[in-house]
Amino acid sequence: KLQFLYLIDQAFSTMANAAFNLQSVVRPNIWNLAPYSCARDEFSGTGDGWVMLDANENAFGACLGGEEDTLKLERYPCPKQTEVKQQLLKIRPEGLAPENVFLGVGSDEAIDLVIRVFCTPGKDKILQCPPTYGMYKVSAQTNDVAIVNVPLVEKTFALDTPKVLAAVAEDPDIKIVFICSPNNPSGNVIAAGAIRDVLAGFNGIVVVDEAYVDFADGEGWSGEVLNHPNLVVMQTFSKSFGLAAVRCGMAYASAAIIEVLNKVKAPYNVSTLTADAVLKALKDGAAEMKGKVAKILAEKARMEKSLLDIPCVKEVYPSASNFLLVRVDAADATYKHLAAQSVIVRNRCSQPLCGGCLRITVGTTAENDAVLKALAGVQGA
Repeated sequence: KLQFLYLIDQAFSTMANAAFNLQSVVRPNIWNLAPYSCARDEFSGTGDGWVMLDANENAFGACLGGEEDTLKLERYPCPKQTEVKQQLLKIRPEGLAPENVFLGVGSDEAIDLVIRVFCTPGKDKILQCPPTYGMYKVSAQTNDVAIVNVPLVEKTFALDTPKVLAAVAEDPDIKIVFICSPNNPSGNVIAAGAIRDVLAGFNGIVVVDEAYVDFADGEGWSGEVLNHPNLVVMQTFSKSFGLAAVRCGMAYASAAIIEVLNKVKAPYNVSTLTADAVLKALKDGAAEMKGKVAKILAEKARMEKSLLDIPCVKEVYPSASNFLLVRVDAADATYKHLAAQSVIVRNRCSQPLCGGCLRITVGTTAENDAVLKALAGVQGA
């Protein structure tokens, strides 16, 4: 099946990168891996009326202290989560199919799986562009995969495309390039032309991490996986949908790449409770999500203006996300001052290009007022 999907993708992709060959970048043992399978995968339409004695479940039901169980929690969840994927695609670009979607425990699972699938421990490398999301580094180090850093451009936080392409050309052991857009912690969108240049000029996997895409203009890159065979786009329900506690993220890619990810993932990685919450959000909460995003963006605009009136604030960087990167005087002392006022933000001073910077999430009006008040009280600005 994987070989068939691979050939289909090769034939029908627009081949923006005609030199890309999926089998050549997947670890051979992963390509040849026989995935875990359950008996229910062998039969279609199993459900009410079937006697299900294949998975060693507790047939007497979930133990919830007498509380009614409407979700059949004694049963393992659907390993493919087809219903969730179908509902998700109703709010994402047209043309994608469930076979183009991977669901996991936050986008962090997808990050880890992509590294495990494409990078041989102790040999291969990833490339990241700091300052950026910290889990690329953590997942790489966990899997004994080396990291090549090509920093973003100072002040603008733009992608340094020539240096990225030079790095991958010089080092054939680089298998994945991670690009965060909108970027965390800087908040800016990476130029589409820069991403296209990397996709065309690199014969490995390009991951575009779009955790904050719903706060930015445009649809993002998920629809582009049909045009770029080496593109993986990651998103999450943690931000715009407000489901951080649910822990569900997704990756979009060619059907062949998704098939490989599904071979490696744990068989029941998305729980029934998670799937139920996500389905409710997708069916009934999409309009609510857009409304809350609008409120966040309005509060962000107010924060940007108000922050610049505070003496200790020296710069507020443009942001297409739900947070602001703010350069302040005496950032470490300011960070501690805010904590003393029961206001917790993120100190990013240790990150490349982020000297003197705090990252402030846009909260409710009352929470944002508390941040502004605390900053205004910083002494010696």
